[in-house]
Amino acid sequence: MAPRETDPNGPTTLILLIRHGQTPTTGTVLPGRAPGLHLSEAGREQAERVAERLAALPLSAVYSSPLERALETAGPTSARTSVPVVQDAGLLEGDFGDWTGARLTDLYGRPEWQTVQGQPSVFRFPGGESFTEMRDRMVATLARLRDAHEGGTVACFSHADPIRLAVSDAMGTPLDRFQRLSIGPCSVSAVSYRQGSDPVVLTVNSTQDPLDRLVAS
Repeated sequence: MAPRETDPNGPTTLILLIRHGQTPTTGTVLPGRAPGLHLSEAGREQAERVAERLAALPLSAVYSSPLERALETAGPTSARTSVPVVQDAGLLEGDFGDWTGARLTDLYGRPEWQTVQGQPSVFRFPGGESFTEMRDRMVATLARLRDAHEGGTVACFSHADPIRLAVSDAMGTPLDRFQRLSIGPCSVSAVSYRQGSDPVVLTVNSTQDPLDRLVAS
């Protein structure tokens, strides 16, 4: 079969990656995929603010990790834009296996933590997912959503590490350097895709800037 010909001036698809809002354990516990973790009051306020920002954009679709904290963050955006939230397991938090629910201060002292920070490409969470698998899952998910909404603007509500891995991959950054990116609660990162071209990262960890400019980028 002949290679697919692509138009360099073809439609651009904008993927917005939004981390969920703050929870009662943000910054203290590695919650992973354990159910039952909801947004804090501050997190609910963040979700309303990011919804106001996203409402300025012509959203084609809203997708969310199935975890409560992500769905609760996506809810106000769906309400403001009248675009329903679709759950997608590809946007899930990493599977931290035996480390799920551990306090971060307890993990900092483990020898393995040095590998997590310095050489994540060779690390697998005990009984869970590797960073390489997490990256590949996110990249494949965003490719699928991009193709499903070519030329549109898609909001994806996910989690810190999966977003950092996806953005660093789009930037062409080696996996072992992805920790250099900061992704705060309810921040928006934006990646532009066009068939036949490398992705373009338009913004990372944005919490204040107007977003409507991204559509014209």
